[in-house]
Amino acid sequence: MTLAFQIFLGLAALLVVQSLVALRDGFKFLRYFCRCRREPLGGFAPPAAVIIPCKGVGAGFDAHVEAFLAQDYPRFQLIFVVASEKDSAHVALAARLAASRPGAGLATKLVVAGYADGCGEKVTNLRRGFEAADSAAEVLVFADIDARPGREWLRALVAPLGDSGVMVSTGFRWYLPGGNFASRLRAAWDTSVATLLGDHDHNFAWGGSMAVRAADFRRLQVAERHWSGTVSDDYALTRAVREAGGHIHFEPRCLVASREDSTFAALLRWTNRQIIITRVYAPHLWRMGLAGYSLYVATMLLGLALLVLPATTAPARAAVAGLLAIIQFLGIAKGGLRSMVAREHFPEEAESLARDGGCYWQLAPLVPWVMLYNFLVAGFVRRIEWHGTEYELLSAREVRVLRRSGG
Repeated sequence: MTLAFQIFLGLAALLVVQSLVALRDGFKFLRYFCRCRREPLGGFAPPAAVIIPCKGVGAGFDAHVEAFLAQDYPRFQLIFVVASEKDSAHVALAARLAASRPGAGLATKLVVAGYADGCGEKVTNLRRGFEAADSAAEVLVFADIDARPGREWLRALVAPLGDSGVMVSTGFRWYLPGGNFASRLRAAWDTSVATLLGDHDHNFAWGGSMAVRAADFRRLQVAERHWSGTVSDDYALTRAVREAGGHIHFEPRCLVASREDSTFAALLRWTNRQIIITRVYAPHLWRMGLAGYSLYVATMLLGLALLVLPATTAPARAAVAGLLAIIQFLGIAKGGLRSMVAREHFPEEAESLARDGGCYWQLAPLVPWVMLYNFLVAGFVRRIEWHGTEYELLSAREVRVLRRSGG
């Protein structure tokens, strides 16, 4: 037995255990998802302010605005926030809101936030939106315009806050497969992150769907203290809640659909940005991810090398091939669980998911390679571009604006 084969066996054993744990967590996510969908919505639905930062008019913009306007909720305020009146989103929103006839219990507002140095544009928008919120709002909800919520999204997101033990309720985006390879790989990549959430105590808030009681938001001084000098609204809120000993509840009914065609270069820029932000604002997660994906890639490369090396004996080659097949099967199986979640949660997408929904498991073997590239880049790079604005992330509480687009 060669040293290389012994090393492979050790790495493969660790990776099989890691993959089995991940698959078990995938089944837990699926069970929790199904259980929550069977339960009736809670009755807690106090007045809420929904703050939505916007920049530019992207794919599905009009449909997403309509989805927010059509929420089934007794009393809420929709606050759309842009940085500048020159932003194309401002023009589109002003025309749409002027033509709308809000139903009973719905109020709308369009806010121009301006720019702030030393802070992310989205965070500045959120802070200005918070200042514009109705004082009667008992719950603050933060959402992204590039995802399409279901009609009961707001009810489902707010209801868990009726439990005094829950400080933040959150959903997550769910990328649907797009029309090309890069878009389908984005869907497989991002849903691997979504299924990290669940019925446990280490959830994180996601900025595209998160709700918090207004009293807690003010008490924790989120806008003044935690959102100062940052580009990450959700990691900052997560940190504030954890410092206060609060609980973050993940609500599966608040998985919101997103779809975006992408080039491979754009995919890498987007995935790199996600992990660079993680590296700065949650370094412990970056270290864990780097170790996990390094183990996967090292095991795969060593195994493939052993398969082609002439010195590898036939029994050893068979053992290597079997272990590699088991590892791939476990990863593909978890991807299959994500396909099941997508079909169950988005029945209106049945046709597209029947055609392209296999990407969640078919492309699962490629995701760790992209992830490792992202985690390695994040170890050396602190600059990101977000909607045309370039930032340098100096620390978790300090950011420098390097270049700003006009919108």
